[in-house]
Amino acid sequence: MAPDLAILRNIGIMAHIDAGKTTLTERILFYTGVSHRMGDVDSGNTSTDWMVQERERGITIQSAAVTCQWKDHRINIIDTPGHVDFTMEVERSLRVLDGAVAVFTAVEGVQSQSETVWKQAERYHVPRLAFINKMDRTGANFEAAVKSIRDRLGANAVPFQLPIGSAETFVGVVDLVRQVSLTWTQGDELGTSFVEGPVSEEMADEVAEAREVLFDAICAEDDALMEAYLEGEPLDPQALIAAARKATLGGRVVPVFCGTAARKRGVQPLLDAVVNYLPSPLDLPPVVGKDPEHTDKPVERKASADEPFCALAFKIQTDPFVGTLTYLRVYSGSLEAGTVALNPRTGKRERVGRILQMHANQREDITHATTGNIVAAAGLRNVATGDTLCDQKHPIVLESMTFPEPVISMAIEAMTKVDEDKLNASLQKLVDEDPTFQVRVDKDSGQTLISGMGELHLDIIRDRLDREFKVHCQVGKPQVAYRETITQQAEGEGLFKRQTGGKGQYGHCKVRVRPNAIGAGHTVRDATRNGVIPKEFLKPALDGCREALDRGVLVGFPCSDVDVELHDGSFHEVDSSDVAFRVAGSMAVQEALRAAGPILLEPIMKLEISVPEEYTGAVFGDLSGRRGSISHMEARAGVQVIEAEVPLSSMFGYATDLRSATQGRADFTMQFHQYSHVPPALSNEIVVKLRGY
Repeated sequence: MAPDLAILRNIGIMAHIDAGKTTLTERILFYTGVSHRMGDVDSGNTSTDWMVQERERGITIQSAAVTCQWKDHRINIIDTPGHVDFTMEVERSLRVLDGAVAVFTAVEGVQSQSETVWKQAERYHVPRLAFINKMDRTGANFEAAVKSIRDRLGANAVPFQLPIGSAETFVGVVDLVRQVSLTWTQGDELGTSFVEGPVSEEMADEVAEAREVLFDAICAEDDALMEAYLEGEPLDPQALIAAARKATLGGRVVPVFCGTAARKRGVQPLLDAVVNYLPSPLDLPPVVGKDPEHTDKPVERKASADEPFCALAFKIQTDPFVGTLTYLRVYSGSLEAGTVALNPRTGKRERVGRILQMHANQREDITHATTGNIVAAAGLRNVATGDTLCDQKHPIVLESMTFPEPVISMAIEAMTKVDEDKLNASLQKLVDEDPTFQVRVDKDSGQTLISGMGELHLDIIRDRLDREFKVHCQVGKPQVAYRETITQQAEGEGLFKRQTGGKGQYGHCKVRVRPNAIGAGHTVRDATRNGVIPKEFLKPALDGCREALDRGVLVGFPCSDVDVELHDGSFHEVDSSDVAFRVAGSMAVQEALRAAGPILLEPIMKLEISVPEEYTGAVFGDLSGRRGSISHMEARAGVQVIEAEVPLSSMFGYATDLRSATQGRADFTMQFHQYSHVPPALSNEIVVKLRGY
């Protein structure tokens, strides 16, 4: 299990959909000797895309963990989805990874989902390499792709390679650090052999210029290297690699490499770069958490087997043969199969029945997991995504993860009575797996509603229920997940008083509500004085205030971006109780919301459309009819790329309409952007419709 942490790399492959992540992962597995054949996405026989839905649709849905060896280094790789509906998989993978390879295409460069995953990596301070893929495609432009990384992502992207040729003439790369050319042998179907030689005269000036840019970016990391550079002395390649590694780990440089995974060129040098420039667990600062008994006290765990055990559960998966699998990243210490760990969130001890080394959907039993490793544990009962597992004598709570709220819902019901009994249990398993998938029962209609990140997300859920869980069900039309908020300050009072003989119930709360900024979330706080509400009843009262925000006063959608201040109240010496104050807090907030100018919020989607020039007018007109606004437009690789913001409610069926309007020559990607106010006239229509009158 890689006792030497210096030779361990935990990396992720991340990119926009169709950039070639899975194909690149397949090539890596082949060249590192893990697999003896190269899978192909179009043929549906890849190692990491093992789900039936993934192979049928040619997309990655679940992140898959694989392990390989390269030049005496152990590399744990997580291949992540590119589709925005499954961005949660990227989020939780990056939370536990040490480094990442961001894949871009040489034709499109940075695309919409590229920006999303890049920001996720920024949030977790993950050092990155960039790989410009598909250099063999017509229209490939290495310089433009690098420029898009600099301009759109704000990264200091520095080429460490230059391509030799482009499109059909792409045959290899120039290694700028060692100043040599790497040319792949023509006719080698496996891409295993390449020739190392001098740089051609035709590229000498271009290489010299690129090396100057490279030296300027990394020589400042080493005084001796900078001195040699300024004096014009030959630079030691190993010293350059060390300086580049330091700059990469510090986030000051993003090394850029290139190749074509489909045609098997450029993958081996990328593996060298992973070893040379991405961090081992030892290169990262100690992980910081909190003492669960003293939440304001920070606690550190160094990446060492001598430290107390500490791990983060970043993924839950249902396995038909093993049961529930909990994926763990071990940050310190070690974990033996059959031992017990503490879950500080629940305060309960969890026995680890088995520890498994995962290779996509293949499992290998191991006896223990050590610092830096990514494994799956079987037998854990009450562990959720984001929970910490730790040594019972040395408790620690690591920073968890935040996930976006679902934006689309639909009703679901079982086809038969037998299926009905299985449906709820199956839905609960899917909720445990996927934090962005939610299930609730509508209080008015009694319908079961499922909510997710998009139509594809919910379609995959329905398909999995049918094939994986053998539950036959039908779903209704997709519905927008609206939110409610307020526009002004207001006050409310809740008095819950019951007398039924004997001890009664008494709770009394006064609250003040104010609108928060859009996206700021809720704040519920205590501002009472002089003990008007006893300390033991404050928590139930505040909990009641929070619960009231789950159901708005207009139609019943959850409230968003509201500040609630509990400022007054009263109690009864005998009759007051937790339940009474919980109800009183809820009543007070509901009254205040009704007086605070409640309005509807709708999800606004960020749209990126690639369309030939002659169809831009039709696309503009269609977007205008959908209440869309154009935010940016640029020419890229022979097409116009239009960025727009459009309400989700007007986007159902857009794929079909776009194909019809452009004779099938345009494509688009869509992701959630933000919630925004619904225009008053439309809001009234929605409220009337949903209230049923």
